[in-house]
Amino acid sequence: MEIKVPPLGESVTEATVARWFKSQGETVTADEPLLELETEKVTLEVNAPVSGTLAEITVPEGTDVEVGALLGRIEEGGEKPAAPVETLTAGAASSEPAAPQPAAPQRVAAPPAQAPATEVLETPVLSPAVRKLVAENELDAQSIAGSGKGGRILKGDVLATIEGRAPAAPGTPAPGAPAPGAPAPEPAGPRDSGPRDSGPRPEAARETRVRMTRLRKRIAERLKEAQATAAMLTTFNEADMSRVRALRSEHRESFEKKHGVKLGFMSFFVKAAINALKEIPEANAEIEGDDIVYKNYYHIGVAVSTPQGLVVPVLRDADRMSFADIETSIAELAVKAREGRLSMEDLSGGTFTITNGGIFGSLMSTPIINPPQSAILGMHKIAERPMVIDGKVEIRPMMYLAVSYDHRLIDGRGAVTFLVRIKECIEDPERLLLDL
Repeated sequence: MEIKVPPLGESVTEATVARWFKSQGETVTADEPLLELETEKVTLEVNAPVSGTLAEITVPEGTDVEVGALLGRIEEGGEKPAAPVETLTAGAASSEPAAPQPAAPQRVAAPPAQAPATEVLETPVLSPAVRKLVAENELDAQSIAGSGKGGRILKGDVLATIEGRAPAAPGTPAPGAPAPGAPAPEPAGPRDSGPRDSGPRPEAARETRVRMTRLRKRIAERLKEAQATAAMLTTFNEADMSRVRALRSEHRESFEKKHGVKLGFMSFFVKAAINALKEIPEANAEIEGDDIVYKNYYHIGVAVSTPQGLVVPVLRDADRMSFADIETSIAELAVKAREGRLSMEDLSGGTFTITNGGIFGSLMSTPIINPPQSAILGMHKIAERPMVIDGKVEIRPMMYLAVSYDHRLIDGRGAVTFLVRIKECIEDPERLLLDL
């Protein structure tokens, strides 16, 4: 049975083989994860179509492959895997039944290039993000209890271990086995062979060269595409967050008790953006050839930072969502993004994007449009500043807002009006409830 690259989703035609979970000659069962593919949007697993033996791996790790490409082959049947295992572990034990004569010479020739079978079977299956986190914190993956499907270790399991663990024991094996594409740990020899200030380190220890991931390459391509194709401008404003803060403080406990999720600022901005998009429909449109395609639905993308890079999961039909629906969906998508479990559907079809640089401390920035969209809203850090209110100076919690837009489609007046509407909704949040 052939193992082929499955369809990868909307507009995605290539992937990179990130890691094989199984080695050639190992036993596999139907629906068991065989390898991990990294695309420009998500990381996905390819499962075994049938049970049997992984007879051949045709594409090594780190190779770029197209949809439909042959990855390997499985020999069906449950009895055949016994021969290579006996050859590796039993050696010349004469008490075991002999393997069929035609198969023996072929089986013996392949295994020497592999790691010992016991090592492969005992190594936990980790995603690239989890492997990197384990290596960076010098953890022993064998000691971490996995809560994922089939006992797999998720990023949340590693974070929980980091928060509650004692200092890592020396000699842990995790740093010695970095993931493909992850920065390799510094060689211990040059650093430990003498005093730290005894002289400059070897040149090899001063730089680390790693292959750019497919996701990072795609991010670079899309950002450059946005700058090259769109007539991009940015307009700024600021919003007084006093009333939204007061509203959150007043209803935070009851909201969380009823809905099981915290009331954040993002739901207010999603609602405010939809209100503004309905008034300025070109901000929810895109240019397609010589046509302008106006979207009469509101799929709002929310930028999320992950260990692999920035991804933008989408809230579909966000105009039909309540505040609780929005907060719950954002929380679920953020967890899936950080654990590498986002699907293509989660990332496709957005009509407008919101990014919040304020969570990292950014006071002001110019966000870049997410093609083929025509506009993006940038939120920033809330900072207390002196403001003149009714002739008096008062200290207010203020947030700078930025809207980057494609001037080919959106005029300056439309962009400014769009941002003013968002400001009005945030400073007077009752407008959102009354749809004003």
